[in-house]
Amino acid sequence: MKVTVMTGDEQIVTLDVDRDESVENLKALLEVETRVPLRQQQIHFNGKEMQNTEKLSAAGVQDGDLVMMFSTSERPSQDGLRVNPDGTAVNPQAFQQHARGDSQLMAQLLQNDPQLAQAILGDDTTELQNILRSRHQQRTELKRKQEEELALLYADPFDVEAQKKIEAAIRQKGIDENWEAALEHNPEAFARVVMLYVDMEVNGVPLKAFVDSGAQSTIISKSCAERCGLLRLLDQRFRGIAVGVGQSEILGRIHVAPIKIGNIFYPCSFTVLDAPNMEFLFGLDMLRKHQESSRTREGTPNALQQTPPGAPAANPPQGGDFEAKVTKLVELGFDRASVTQALKLFNGNEEQAAAFLFGG
Repeated sequence: MKVTVMTGDEQIVTLDVDRDESVENLKALLEVETRVPLRQQQIHFNGKEMQNTEKLSAAGVQDGDLVMMFSTSERPSQDGLRVNPDGTAVNPQAFQQHARGDSQLMAQLLQNDPQLAQAILGDDTTELQNILRSRHQQRTELKRKQEEELALLYADPFDVEAQKKIEAAIRQKGIDENWEAALEHNPEAFARVVMLYVDMEVNGVPLKAFVDSGAQSTIISKSCAERCGLLRLLDQRFRGIAVGVGQSEILGRIHVAPIKIGNIFYPCSFTVLDAPNMEFLFGLDMLRKHQESSRTREGTPNALQQTPPGAPAANPPQGGDFEAKVTKLVELGFDRASVTQALKLFNGNEEQAAAFLFGG
């Protein structure tokens, strides 16, 4: 299996190891790749240090997982990370080294406090200490004002405006505590999610498709369909409106065309939209048809792998306007059973169901 190792200085190493390999042997391989002596290495997985005698499989490491390697000679001591009462760092150099090694922390600082982030990345420790002191004073002053305001509010708790402000303060305190708990126990929630893409060929034309298992249909833009030589196959009887976060016009449907993923060809149907910002979206309809699954655990968004068939799909929910659509189509002269079947076939899309019924 393949294991990705990230070092403290953000060097990435990918190793091909056996599932039952010991951590000590993994360190020996890393010593060759990183020049860090085995005895100075600390291997962490899911926030826990692994011992030399442990097996990778016993520690829960699987194919495609990420483990961290720290060098004991490079890890700053806890004493060096302590802060003074005025908010400055006891050891500013150790503080900088620790912060620079935390890529997620630096990303948040660059977005929320770029001045502090630049001071951490720079060489002027005096400027860093001044900023840390200033931030500490700001937090202290804000806390003091909040406490004074709450004291005034509680002095007259029966005042209507005071009650509203007390309620808002209690609510904000709960929000802050929830945010702090998330930072401690679920920090991944604040990281940016890398979207899933796959390289494929559509009618022999290479492109990069966006994989969206939450999209009902596989979608191709008009310009992309034209580039792939498929626009001549557009069936405009399937015109309609695609409704999601916004609305887009459905120009029609291309019933079948070959796509190639890796070395395998698949027949695929496309809904054509007039959407210049979206080239190709690989939706749930084709994912289910070809029994494929996107495996984000393996850390690469560039492959779809075949898996055994999943459970049968549940019947799609029928909205409150389903009966109205049935009635409208029955009034056009079609029998109720055929109308109901057509609407279910096209997931409640009245225009596509009508085109299907008129087309026989």
